[in-house]
Amino acid sequence: MTQAMTSDTIDVMGRRIGVVRQGSGAPLLYLHGFADVHAASADLLPFHRQLAEAFDLIVPAHTGCAATDERDDLDSVHDVVDEYLDLADALGLETFHLAGACVGGWIAAELAVRQPQRVRSLSLIGATGLFVSGNPIGDIFWVAQPEDGIYYNDLRHMLFASRESAAGRALFPDGRGEIEQELLRYRMFRFASQVGFTPPYLYDRKLIERLHRFKGPARVIWGEHDHMVPRAHAQAYAEGFTNARLEIVPGAGHSAHVEAPEAVAKLIAEVCGS
Repeated sequence: MTQAMTSDTIDVMGRRIGVVRQGSGAPLLYLHGFADVHAASADLLPFHRQLAEAFDLIVPAHTGCAATDERDDLDSVHDVVDEYLDLADALGLETFHLAGACVGGWIAAELAVRQPQRVRSLSLIGATGLFVSGNPIGDIFWVAQPEDGIYYNDLRHMLFASRESAAGRALFPDGRGEIEQELLRYRMFRFASQVGFTPPYLYDRKLIERLHRFKGPARVIWGEHDHMVPRAHAQAYAEGFTNARLEIVPGAGHSAHVEAPEAVAKLIAEVCGS
């Protein structure tokens, strides 16, 4: 039986990090993106709940997101990696499986190449983080504001297979949503701007040179219709790691874990067991 979800704040070096946890088994640390828990939903999504059936799923909120404290000294994505390594220490996680989507995938990749000996497997879903010449990451900040103050068509098009995506409309409906949901979105975009608001956005030019350091099993999972991060980035990640396989999710967009939760959760479970 899957253990009940818990939501708590963990003190890490004097800062509070909000953590949602559910399930039992091998620990799986999951780092969220824009269309995700802590960023567009206060609750776990079907994708997370499926993973929690097989793993001890640990989902922290990024700096300034949801229940995690903001930081005045946040300078780069590497500060976030340090914070998550400190969190792993606080939770007593000597080794763990690691997964992340979008910006969370970028952070996961940076963490894996920093301390590869602690990461048992790595799964990246539509991860940002790489500089690939001629293939810039989409300007998520440009489409964050609704058209005519109401419509999120461009934002849904970037994050999902289409602007009419049912999953996209559920997480990013037109018009003003509930204040709690609006605050989650605002905090996530604010965090992303702190680590990646420099064209071509959300990247670390040197990361691609470090990917070879992670030699464990890896899955690079990409939606067939990702309008935010070009597939060339998926190929660069897959080729950069020593032991990686690229998986394309048919019919899904950038947020493949939201649009095809069962398929993506199965791919992650497979690499965790390899």
